[in-house]
Amino acid sequence: MKINVKKIIALALCLTLGTSITQAQVANNSNNNLKTTKMTAKEVVEAYSIALSKGDIPTAFSYFSPNAKWHQPGNNKFSGTKTGLDAIGKMLGDMMGATQGSLAIKPAGAMMANGNFVSCPVRFSAKSGAKSVDMNGNDLYEVADGKIVQVWLFSEDQSAEDEFWK
Repeated sequence: MKINVKKIIALALCLTLGTSITQAQVANNSNNNLKTTKMTAKEVVEAYSIALSKGDIPTAFSYFSPNAKWHQPGNNKFSGTKTGLDAIGKMLGDMMGATQGSLAIKPAGAMMANGNFVSCPVRFSAKSGAKSVDMNGNDLYEVADGKIVQVWLFSEDQSAEDEFWK
């Protein structure tokens, strides 16, 4: 089965978070390469989320530093730090493949910012054969110079998540 990595990444990361910035503002900022307006860390993560919700992977990933680090928690085949968009995309594509596309991530509360850090409470679920996972988590983004430079994920029950990915 051939997997479309762009669609997989959009599905895997789509956070469809509520936002205070309009799609027109996001389009205006991306058309100007973010040079005319310095975005706050929260605005960067919001713009990234809007692009993902539209399935616009190039725009979504344009909010990442090329050498971004994604810290996947736990002790399973996906755990560890992934560096760069290719490595991040491959991991997410492999997760979608392992769950036959059932991995879903939805907002579970408001985004919160503290300086260069943005926290996003999420609810994630997936199925793989007879196994399933459905729990809360938190995604923490670090933004520097208008780009996401690191992402850390947290699960409410890491042992259960590890068991799911085995």
